[in-house]
Amino acid sequence: MGFFLSILYFVTYYLTPVDIFGSLADYRIELFIAVLVLLVSMPALTESFIFKTPQSLALIGLGVATFFSVVFGMHWIGGGMPAFLQFIPNAFAYFLVCLHCNSIKRLRILILTMLFVCLFVIAHGAIDLQHTVPVSAAQAENGDVPPENISPYFLGMSNSAGQWFYRLKGQGQIDDPNDFAQLIVCVLPLVFIFWRPKKTLRNIGFVLLPVSALLYGAYLTHSRGAIMALLAMAFVAIRRRLGTVPSLLIVGALFAAASALHLAGGRDISVNAGEDRTALWGEGLQLFKAYPLFGVGFGAMADHAGQTAHNSLVVCAAELGMLGLYFWALFLFPTVRDTLEIASPAKVGEGVPIVLEATPFSNTIRTIETVDREEICSLGWLILLSLTGFLVAGWFLSRAFVVTLFLLGGIAEVVFEMALRRGMVAPRLRPGRVMRNSAGLAIVLILTMYIMLRVVNVMH
Repeated sequence: MGFFLSILYFVTYYLTPVDIFGSLADYRIELFIAVLVLLVSMPALTESFIFKTPQSLALIGLGVATFFSVVFGMHWIGGGMPAFLQFIPNAFAYFLVCLHCNSIKRLRILILTMLFVCLFVIAHGAIDLQHTVPVSAAQAENGDVPPENISPYFLGMSNSAGQWFYRLKGQGQIDDPNDFAQLIVCVLPLVFIFWRPKKTLRNIGFVLLPVSALLYGAYLTHSRGAIMALLAMAFVAIRRRLGTVPSLLIVGALFAAASALHLAGGRDISVNAGEDRTALWGEGLQLFKAYPLFGVGFGAMADHAGQTAHNSLVVCAAELGMLGLYFWALFLFPTVRDTLEIASPAKVGEGVPIVLEATPFSNTIRTIETVDREEICSLGWLILLSLTGFLVAGWFLSRAFVVTLFLLGGIAEVVFEMALRRGMVAPRLRPGRVMRNSAGLAIVLILTMYIMLRVVNVMH
């Protein structure tokens, strides 16, 4: 029941209650699902590894930082709890994955769910592209509907030449082309969990065709951040075989091709084209300097700078201060570290058999999946590519606290726990070391952003 409700929770989050439940959405049925899955999950806590992970502490800390950012940063005592309640449903994803998606079979179903969400939006977009969205700007401007609102699945906007073009988007939490593109980028490598050697027809149907559809959807979003994320994923994917320099040359050629083919909808992909964005990054760092401890308040950067930062690191630092940035790094550091561990064949051993245990509640025997070293390394590699896509796209988006990040963190820890229980990997780092390294990571990230902005300003 807990696993089924978790899947329903994720689908409802991405596709909105209206799309899933229709008129029942008026009764806030998503809150009912959240409460029900919370109650069902309570018994699973006793047997879960979730309290052994520093990410759990990080999410609790982020919730506290969210509360304090509004109470102290905005000087609004009454707004602390609403901000906390707005953050918690996103963080809830990590706990649900760790509690209920703790087998290869369930991870496949979870990834299939994420793929379904993407294909659902892409299919709606493809239909609207054929029947609703105009093929030219003149058709849109002569119609009764403003060109930017021609379809609920498309956003109309003008490019550098003043021409209208349309960008695919979802609804609800992915009601933005960049948000939807980031989700596509994260799901794309995970689809290869269904790949089977020497199974040509299966691979075509379950991997290559869905990947092609996802790439088409990414193209329809015309997201520059998604293009950079895909290029980064391509570099990471081929570097191990080809080496750094050949991989950089290939990625450079792909970047040139993306620019020549106007995959961003006619917008430039360059430092000069991103001047407005880097200016916002600078304003975000100024806010961080002015409100260093608690930030300006959760979701409040736009009130100070006119817009949000369009960078996950900057928006986290500006809105939650050093307290929030530290806990964000505390989630990110062990997630990336554990992913690198399971993605490296040199660090994953053959493992030892697991002794089956009787459950304390019945006479049945707890079944344990058979997972080999190759499968762990393959899953780790796919998760690493997905995290790479998320973080690179997140460098151009203010998406530090979305479900997708915490969901990927949960997937990483589930696979790491599988390897750990079988003796394939070294134990998790000691809590003290993780906390020190996370503090160092937070400082390095801020310094990196500061140095990058200084370099950009010198170039101009």
